[in-house]
Amino acid sequence: MQAEFLQSQVEASTRICPTVRQVREEVWRMRQQASIIAASLGLTLVAAGTHPFSQWTMQQVTRGDRYAILAEELQEVGRRLVTFGLHVHVGIADPDRRVQALNRIRPYLSLLLALSTSSPFFAGRFTGLRSYRSALIAALPRSGIPPCFATWADYQDVISTLTGEGLLANPSFIWWDARLSSRFPTLEIRIADMPARVEDTVCLAAWAQSLVVRLLQEPPRKALSPLILESNKWQAARYGLEARLILDAEGPARPVREWVNRLVEQLSDTARELDCLPELAHARTILDRGTSADEQLQIWHETNDLGAVIQALSKIDPPT
Repeated sequence: MQAEFLQSQVEASTRICPTVRQVREEVWRMRQQASIIAASLGLTLVAAGTHPFSQWTMQQVTRGDRYAILAEELQEVGRRLVTFGLHVHVGIADPDRRVQALNRIRPYLSLLLALSTSSPFFAGRFTGLRSYRSALIAALPRSGIPPCFATWADYQDVISTLTGEGLLANPSFIWWDARLSSRFPTLEIRIADMPARVEDTVCLAAWAQSLVVRLLQEPPRKALSPLILESNKWQAARYGLEARLILDAEGPARPVREWVNRLVEQLSDTARELDCLPELAHARTILDRGTSADEQLQIWHETNDLGAVIQALSKIDPPT
Protein backbone atom coordinates (compact mmCIF):
# COMPACT_ATOMS: atom_id res chain seq x y z
CA MET A 1 0.00 0.00 0.00
CA GLN A 2 1.15 3.51 -0.72
CA ALA A 3 0.04 7.10 -0.73
CA GLU A 4 -1.95 8.65 -3.57
CA PHE A 5 -2.41 12.21 -4.85
CA LEU A 6 -4.83 13.12 -2.05
CA GLN A 7 -4.34 12.04 1.56
CA SER A 8 -7.87 10.62 1.73
CA GLN A 9 -6.91 8.06 -0.93
CA VAL A 10 -5.06 4.77 -0.50
CA GLU A 11 -3.43 3.00 -3.42
CA ALA A 12 -3.00 -0.76 -3.13
CA SER A 13 -1.22 -2.89 -5.73
CA THR A 14 -1.27 -6.66 -5.92
CA ARG A 15 1.77 -8.76 -6.57
CA ILE A 16 2.02 -10.27 -10.06
CA CYS A 17 -0.80 -12.83 -10.19
CA PRO A 18 -0.59 -15.70 -12.71
CA THR A 19 -4.27 -16.54 -12.09
CA VAL A 20 -7.45 -14.68 -11.22
CA ARG A 21 -7.79 -16.83 -8.10
CA GLN A 22 -4.54 -15.35 -6.84
CA VAL A 23 -5.95 -11.91 -7.56
CA ARG A 24 -8.75 -12.73 -5.11
CA GLU A 25 -6.24 -13.71 -2.41
CA GLU A 26 -4.25 -10.53 -3.00
CA VAL A 27 -7.26 -8.22 -2.89
CA TRP A 28 -8.48 -9.80 0.34
CA ARG A 29 -4.98 -9.48 1.84
CA MET A 30 -4.71 -5.81 0.90
CA ARG A 31 -8.18 -4.90 2.15
CA GLN A 32 -7.49 -6.62 5.45
CA GLN A 33 -4.18 -4.79 5.88
CA ALA A 34 -5.68 -1.44 4.91
CA SER A 35 -8.62 -1.95 7.29
CA ILE A 36 -6.27 -2.72 10.19
CA ILE A 37 -4.13 0.35 9.49
CA ALA A 38 -7.21 2.57 9.12
CA ALA A 39 -8.69 1.30 12.38
CA SER A 40 -5.42 2.01 14.20
CA LEU A 41 -5.80 5.65 13.11
CA GLY A 42 -9.45 5.84 14.10
CA LEU A 43 -10.56 5.69 10.46
CA THR A 44 -12.79 3.39 8.43
CA LEU A 45 -11.92 1.97 5.03
CA VAL A 46 -14.59 2.24 2.33
CA ALA A 47 -14.40 1.10 -1.31
CA ALA A 48 -16.40 3.11 -3.86
CA GLY A 49 -15.83 5.33 -6.90
CA THR A 50 -16.44 8.52 -4.89
CA HIS A 51 -17.13 9.39 -1.27
CA PRO A 52 -20.86 10.25 -1.07
CA PHE A 53 -20.52 13.46 0.93
CA SER A 54 -16.85 14.35 1.46
CA GLN A 55 -16.10 17.91 0.33
CA TRP A 56 -13.35 18.08 -2.27
CA THR A 57 -12.36 21.57 -1.12
CA MET A 58 -11.23 20.10 2.21
CA GLN A 59 -8.78 17.56 0.72
CA GLN A 60 -5.02 17.81 1.20
CA VAL A 61 -2.48 16.96 -1.49
CA THR A 62 0.13 14.39 -0.45
CA ARG A 63 3.69 15.69 -0.19
CA GLY A 64 6.20 14.51 -2.79
CA ASP A 65 7.77 15.64 -6.06
CA ARG A 66 5.35 13.69 -8.27
CA TYR A 67 2.29 15.06 -6.51
CA ALA A 68 3.69 18.60 -6.56
CA ILE A 69 4.08 18.35 -10.35
CA LEU A 70 0.54 17.02 -10.66
CA ALA A 71 -0.90 19.75 -8.46
CA GLU A 72 0.90 22.43 -10.44
CA GLU A 73 -0.34 21.15 -13.82
CA LEU A 74 -3.89 20.13 -12.90
CA GLN A 75 -4.79 22.98 -10.53
CA GLU A 76 -8.52 22.98 -9.61
CA VAL A 77 -9.21 20.08 -11.95
CA GLY A 78 -6.86 17.92 -9.90
CA ARG A 79 -8.13 19.11 -6.55
CA ARG A 80 -11.64 17.87 -7.45
CA LEU A 81 -10.38 14.33 -8.04
CA VAL A 82 -11.65 12.70 -4.89
CA THR A 83 -12.14 9.55 -6.94
CA PHE A 84 -11.26 5.88 -6.59
CA GLY A 85 -10.80 3.45 -9.45
CA LEU A 86 -9.83 -0.11 -10.27
CA HIS A 87 -6.86 -0.64 -12.58
CA VAL A 88 -6.30 -4.11 -14.05
CA HIS A 89 -2.96 -4.93 -15.69
CA VAL A 90 -2.84 -7.73 -18.28
CA GLY A 91 0.68 -8.87 -19.10
CA ILE A 92 1.59 -8.97 -22.81
CA ALA A 93 5.29 -9.48 -23.54
CA ASP A 94 5.38 -8.26 -27.15
CA PRO A 95 4.95 -4.46 -27.39
CA ASP A 96 3.22 -4.56 -30.78
CA ARG A 97 0.75 -7.07 -29.39
CA ARG A 98 0.14 -4.69 -26.47
CA VAL A 99 -0.74 -1.98 -28.98
CA GLN A 100 -3.11 -4.36 -30.78
CA ALA A 101 -4.78 -5.20 -27.47
CA LEU A 102 -5.16 -1.49 -26.66
CA ASN A 103 -6.84 -0.90 -30.02
CA ARG A 104 -9.17 -3.89 -29.77
CA ILE A 105 -10.30 -3.47 -26.16
CA ARG A 106 -11.71 0.02 -26.83
CA PRO A 107 -15.33 -1.02 -27.62
CA TYR A 108 -15.55 -3.11 -24.43
CA LEU A 109 -14.32 -0.50 -21.97
CA SER A 110 -17.79 0.95 -21.45
CA LEU A 111 -19.17 -2.49 -20.62
CA LEU A 112 -16.59 -2.82 -17.85
CA LEU A 113 -17.59 0.61 -16.57
CA ALA A 114 -21.27 -0.36 -16.55
CA LEU A 115 -20.49 -3.46 -14.46
CA SER A 116 -18.46 -1.45 -11.93
CA THR A 117 -20.42 1.77 -11.36
CA SER A 118 -20.09 2.91 -7.75
CA SER A 119 -20.13 6.72 -7.73
CA PRO A 120 -23.67 8.13 -7.89
CA PHE A 121 -22.96 10.80 -5.24
CA PHE A 122 -20.42 13.60 -5.00
CA ALA A 123 -19.97 16.31 -2.37
CA GLY A 124 -23.28 15.41 -0.71
CA ARG A 125 -25.36 15.50 -3.89
CA PHE A 126 -27.01 12.85 -6.04
CA THR A 127 -25.41 13.45 -9.43
CA GLY A 128 -27.94 11.62 -11.60
CA LEU A 129 -25.13 9.40 -12.90
CA ARG A 130 -24.18 5.91 -11.86
CA SER A 131 -20.50 6.83 -12.34
CA TYR A 132 -19.83 10.48 -11.59
CA ARG A 133 -16.17 9.53 -11.22
CA SER A 134 -16.12 9.21 -15.02
CA ALA A 135 -17.23 12.82 -15.40
CA LEU A 136 -14.54 14.02 -12.99
CA ILE A 137 -11.80 12.04 -14.74
CA ALA A 138 -12.96 13.38 -18.11
CA ALA A 139 -11.78 16.86 -17.10
CA LEU A 140 -8.17 15.65 -17.05
CA PRO A 141 -5.91 16.16 -20.06
CA ARG A 142 -5.06 13.00 -21.99
CA SER A 143 -8.10 11.14 -20.63
CA GLY A 144 -11.02 9.21 -22.13
CA ILE A 145 -11.11 6.41 -24.68
CA PRO A 146 -7.56 5.95 -26.05
CA PRO A 147 -6.73 6.64 -29.68
CA CYS A 148 -5.59 3.87 -32.02
CA PHE A 149 -1.93 3.34 -32.83
CA ALA A 150 -0.52 1.37 -35.76
CA THR A 151 2.50 -0.06 -33.94
CA TRP A 152 4.56 0.24 -30.77
CA ALA A 153 6.95 2.51 -32.68
CA ASP A 154 4.01 4.74 -33.64
CA TYR A 155 3.01 5.01 -29.97
CA GLN A 156 6.59 5.69 -28.88
CA ASP A 157 6.92 8.47 -31.46
CA VAL A 158 3.90 10.27 -30.02
CA ILE A 159 5.14 9.90 -26.43
CA SER A 160 8.65 11.03 -27.40
CA THR A 161 7.27 14.13 -29.12
CA LEU A 162 5.19 15.12 -26.10
CA THR A 163 7.96 14.52 -23.57
CA GLY A 164 10.64 16.03 -25.81
CA GLU A 165 8.65 19.24 -26.18
CA GLY A 166 8.02 19.43 -22.45
CA LEU A 167 4.27 18.88 -22.89
CA LEU A 168 4.23 15.62 -20.93
CA ALA A 169 6.27 15.36 -17.73
CA ASN A 170 5.96 11.59 -17.52
CA PRO A 171 4.21 8.90 -19.61
CA SER A 172 2.35 7.89 -16.45
CA PHE A 173 0.56 11.26 -16.69
CA ILE A 174 -1.58 9.81 -19.47
CA TRP A 175 -4.97 8.98 -17.99
CA TRP A 176 -6.76 7.15 -20.79
CA ASP A 177 -9.39 4.56 -19.87
CA ALA A 178 -6.86 1.97 -21.01
CA ARG A 179 -3.18 2.65 -21.56
CA LEU A 180 0.17 0.99 -22.09
CA SER A 181 1.89 0.92 -18.73
CA SER A 182 5.04 3.01 -18.53
CA ARG A 183 6.52 0.69 -15.88
CA PHE A 184 5.47 -2.83 -16.84
CA PRO A 185 4.93 -4.86 -20.06
CA THR A 186 1.18 -4.66 -19.54
CA LEU A 187 -2.04 -3.25 -20.91
CA GLU A 188 -3.57 -1.30 -18.02
CA ILE A 189 -7.37 -1.10 -18.06
CA ARG A 190 -8.39 1.87 -15.92
CA ILE A 191 -12.01 2.70 -16.71
CA ALA A 192 -13.72 0.86 -13.84
CA ASP A 193 -15.01 2.50 -10.68
CA MET A 194 -13.74 0.87 -7.49
CA PRO A 195 -16.17 -1.96 -6.67
CA ALA A 196 -17.34 -2.30 -3.09
CA ARG A 197 -17.07 -6.09 -3.12
CA VAL A 198 -13.99 -8.25 -3.56
CA GLU A 199 -15.87 -10.70 -5.78
CA ASP A 200 -16.93 -7.89 -8.13
CA THR A 201 -13.31 -6.74 -8.31
CA VAL A 202 -12.15 -10.26 -9.15
CA CYS A 203 -14.91 -10.54 -11.75
CA LEU A 204 -13.65 -7.45 -13.56
CA ALA A 205 -10.11 -8.85 -13.55
CA ALA A 206 -11.45 -12.04 -15.16
CA TRP A 207 -13.26 -10.02 -17.81
CA ALA A 208 -10.17 -7.96 -18.58
CA GLN A 209 -7.93 -11.01 -18.94
CA SER A 210 -10.43 -13.06 -20.93
CA LEU A 211 -11.26 -10.21 -23.30
CA VAL A 212 -7.62 -9.42 -24.02
CA VAL A 213 -6.68 -13.05 -24.67
CA ARG A 214 -9.71 -13.65 -26.89
CA LEU A 215 -9.35 -10.40 -28.85
CA LEU A 216 -5.70 -11.15 -29.62
CA GLN A 217 -6.65 -14.60 -30.90
CA GLU A 218 -9.20 -13.22 -33.36
CA PRO A 219 -8.67 -11.18 -36.53
CA PRO A 220 -9.20 -7.44 -36.02
CA ARG A 221 -12.74 -6.18 -36.43
CA LYS A 222 -13.95 -3.00 -38.08
CA ALA A 223 -13.23 -0.16 -35.67
CA LEU A 224 -16.09 1.77 -34.12
CA SER A 225 -16.06 5.52 -34.62
CA PRO A 226 -14.87 7.68 -31.70
CA LEU A 227 -18.37 9.21 -31.52
CA ILE A 228 -19.93 5.78 -30.92
CA LEU A 229 -17.29 4.92 -28.31
CA GLU A 230 -17.93 8.18 -26.46
CA SER A 231 -21.68 7.61 -26.64
CA ASN A 232 -21.18 4.15 -25.15
CA LYS A 233 -19.15 5.59 -22.30
CA TRP A 234 -21.76 8.22 -21.50
CA GLN A 235 -24.49 5.57 -21.53
CA ALA A 236 -22.50 3.42 -19.08
CA ALA A 237 -21.68 6.33 -16.77
CA ARG A 238 -25.22 7.72 -16.85
CA TYR A 239 -27.30 4.53 -16.72
CA GLY A 240 -25.01 1.74 -15.51
CA LEU A 241 -26.61 -1.66 -16.04
CA GLU A 242 -29.54 -0.04 -17.83
CA ALA A 243 -27.29 1.40 -20.57
CA ARG A 244 -27.56 0.47 -24.23
CA LEU A 245 -24.23 -0.04 -25.98
CA ILE A 246 -22.96 -0.59 -29.52
CA LEU A 247 -20.06 -3.03 -29.31
CA ASP A 248 -20.08 -4.32 -32.87
CA ALA A 249 -19.87 -2.21 -36.04
CA GLU A 250 -22.28 -4.63 -37.71
CA GLY A 251 -24.78 -4.89 -34.89
CA PRO A 252 -27.41 -2.81 -33.11
CA ALA A 253 -27.33 -1.15 -29.71
CA ARG A 254 -28.14 -3.75 -27.07
CA PRO A 255 -28.79 -3.49 -23.32
CA VAL A 256 -25.82 -4.17 -21.04
CA ARG A 257 -27.63 -7.21 -19.67
CA GLU A 258 -27.87 -8.74 -23.13
CA TRP A 259 -24.23 -8.02 -23.91
CA VAL A 260 -23.08 -9.57 -20.63
CA ASN A 261 -25.00 -12.79 -21.23
CA ARG A 262 -23.80 -13.01 -24.83
CA LEU A 263 -20.18 -12.40 -23.91
CA VAL A 264 -20.16 -14.83 -20.99
CA GLU A 265 -21.04 -17.50 -23.55
CA GLN A 266 -18.57 -16.24 -26.16
CA LEU A 267 -15.71 -15.97 -23.68
CA SER A 268 -16.45 -19.17 -21.77
CA ASP A 269 -13.87 -21.33 -23.57
CA THR A 270 -11.16 -18.71 -23.07
CA ALA A 271 -12.11 -18.18 -19.43
CA ARG A 272 -12.11 -21.94 -18.85
CA GLU A 273 -8.57 -22.16 -20.26
CA LEU A 274 -7.55 -19.31 -17.96
CA ASP A 275 -9.27 -21.04 -15.02
CA CYS A 276 -11.56 -18.08 -14.34
CA LEU A 277 -14.96 -19.09 -15.74
CA PRO A 278 -16.82 -18.81 -12.38
CA GLU A 279 -15.28 -15.36 -11.84
CA LEU A 280 -16.30 -14.27 -15.35
CA ALA A 281 -19.83 -15.61 -14.87
CA HIS A 282 -20.11 -13.63 -11.60
CA ALA A 283 -21.14 -10.74 -13.85
CA ARG A 284 -24.60 -12.34 -13.95
CA THR A 285 -24.76 -11.99 -10.17
CA ILE A 286 -24.00 -8.30 -10.61
CA LEU A 287 -26.84 -8.08 -13.11
CA ASP A 288 -29.25 -9.68 -10.63
CA ARG A 289 -28.09 -7.76 -7.54
CA GLY A 290 -27.08 -4.47 -9.11
CA THR A 291 -23.81 -2.59 -8.92
CA SER A 292 -22.61 -0.69 -5.89
CA ALA A 293 -24.19 2.44 -7.38
CA ASP A 294 -27.58 0.70 -7.47
CA GLU A 295 -27.19 -0.46 -3.88
CA GLN A 296 -26.11 2.98 -2.68
CA LEU A 297 -29.11 4.58 -4.38
CA GLN A 298 -31.49 2.05 -2.85
CA ILE A 299 -30.21 2.83 0.67
CA TRP A 300 -30.43 6.56 0.01
CA HIS A 301 -34.00 6.31 -1.30
CA GLU A 302 -34.98 4.31 1.80
CA THR A 303 -33.23 6.53 4.37
CA ASN A 304 -32.51 9.89 2.70
CA ASP A 305 -29.24 9.66 4.65
CA LEU A 306 -25.82 9.55 3.00
CA GLY A 307 -24.36 8.56 6.37
CA ALA A 308 -26.36 5.35 6.08
CA VAL A 309 -24.82 4.80 2.65
CA ILE A 310 -21.32 5.06 4.13
CA GLN A 311 -22.24 2.74 7.00
CA ALA A 312 -23.49 0.13 4.54
CA LEU A 313 -20.35 0.44 2.39
CA SER A 314 -18.11 0.05 5.44
CA LYS A 315 -19.74 -3.27 6.29
CA ILE A 316 -19.18 -4.88 2.90
CA ASP A 317 -16.39 -7.49 2.82
CA PRO A 318 -15.05 -6.74 6.32
CA PRO A 319 -11.64 -8.24 7.15
CA THR A 320 -11.63 -11.78 8.48
